[in-house]
Amino acid sequence: MEEATPQPSRPALPDRLCADARSPHHIAACFEHDIGIRFNGKERHDVQEYCVSEGWIKVPAGKTVDRKGFPVMITLKGAVEAFYK
Repeated sequence: MEEATPQPSRPALPDRLCADARSPHHIAACFEHDIGIRFNGKERHDVQEYCVSEGWIKVPAGKTVDRKGFPVMITLKGAVEAFYK
């Protein structure tokens, strides 16, 4: 009989999380697992930052970049749900 391999424990998803490593809201341990974001009932794959309690996400504004070469972000407001895939 095979033994089940133990699942690595996942840290609880915080209220606010950012994909940019320069941000104070970046938690590297969370990004070791696949994270999903559901915004207004639809799953989004382009979210760079979210806040569940304030109800917003930040996504890139097309291919527009700022003078330092980073994508320009726009904030969208609505119902946000974060989960592990």
